[in-house]
Amino acid sequence: MNEHRVVVTGMGAVTPLGSGVRESFNGFLEGRNGVTRVTHFDVSEYRSKLAAEVKDFDPENWTDRKSASRMDRFTQFAVASAAMAMDDSELISFDRDRAGVIIGSGIGGAQALDEGYSILHEKGPRNLSSFLVSRMLVNMAAALVSIKYGLRGPLSALSVACSTGSNAIGDAFRIIQRGDADIMLAGSSEACISPLPYGAFCATRSMTASESPETASRPFDRNRDGFVMGEGAGVVVLERLEHALNRNARIYAEIAGYGNTADAYHLTAPAPDGSGMVRVMQLAMRDAGLGREDINYINAHGTSTVLNDKGESAAIEKVFGEFASQLKVSSIKSMIGHLMAAAGSVELVSTVMSVYTGRIPPTINYRDRDPDCTLDYVAGGAESLDIKAAISNSFGFGGGNCCLAVKKFEGNSAL
Repeated sequence: MNEHRVVVTGMGAVTPLGSGVRESFNGFLEGRNGVTRVTHFDVSEYRSKLAAEVKDFDPENWTDRKSASRMDRFTQFAVASAAMAMDDSELISFDRDRAGVIIGSGIGGAQALDEGYSILHEKGPRNLSSFLVSRMLVNMAAALVSIKYGLRGPLSALSVACSTGSNAIGDAFRIIQRGDADIMLAGSSEACISPLPYGAFCATRSMTASESPETASRPFDRNRDGFVMGEGAGVVVLERLEHALNRNARIYAEIAGYGNTADAYHLTAPAPDGSGMVRVMQLAMRDAGLGREDINYINAHGTSTVLNDKGESAAIEKVFGEFASQLKVSSIKSMIGHLMAAAGSVELVSTVMSVYTGRIPPTINYRDRDPDCTLDYVAGGAESLDIKAAISNSFGFGGGNCCLAVKKFEGNSAL
């Protein structure tokens, strides 16, 4: 198999800190907090009351009013992010038979489902909208992006809980790497700050009970007590290197490695020995041809839950050994909460921007050292570093683990 190199030439994101990659990334660097009390619905009876909501989002900036009204919020986020990524890539003339889409989601049309249930119980089945199915299906985001841009290559919609976005980008990377496409739009979207899914996660007791929005999301801190639910989307344009060079595209970074493992242990808890996390980082680095000493930065999964943060820190120490103390590790979930299925794609966007700009976002709210979490979590504010290579971790309910390795693009000398 002739393996092709794969680069990132466009990015788009919708996050609780803003619509747009640069607005969001600047917010990460500034350490801005996007967590507030939930405004989408009344949470007075819920165990958790906080979330990182996307604010001031107008889908009509990226699609017409009629089309927007037929989309669930998660689809609107995905369409907007894809439009930003396509504009950013400056792709105009290309073979659309060799361009595809993989955009995943965990829950899909959560608001459509909640609204549909209400109509069904209050008014009966004859009052359900004919657009309800297309609003709630997980694959509608990918399908509508494919239709919007006439992309006739591979089309898929993954759902792997919180690692969905990373898996989508990793699978798209593989498709280009093996020569089945020249261009892939890949990422994920989630908008599940809605009564049923929010209440369901409250029932798992995995979300914070804090009522302080400023400090509720505190990855790796000794006093962390659960994650903060967020919403948003991230989409990247991946391109075969030769294709990008032939059109003089701006190249942000190279996607160089992809690891995917399963804990095969528990529906919601990570394996106690962290073996799945260890193996997935090792696989991604091996795939990229990177040694432990080559990695400068890790964009951590860092959920602010007791088990994840402890397990991820231990896994990093096991993988990197004596090099672990030299690593910069940070979690942007400290600022935007856990975007669920969208987390991995937005975090990959942030990782690429760190590699491209040499700037690392901090982990805010890290104040009390946990003896089980002893790495350098960039707690004192954003830092500058010439990053040669970085990895982005994503772990999800069901035991799914994903890791993406990103290299600084050094030109075409290796062609």
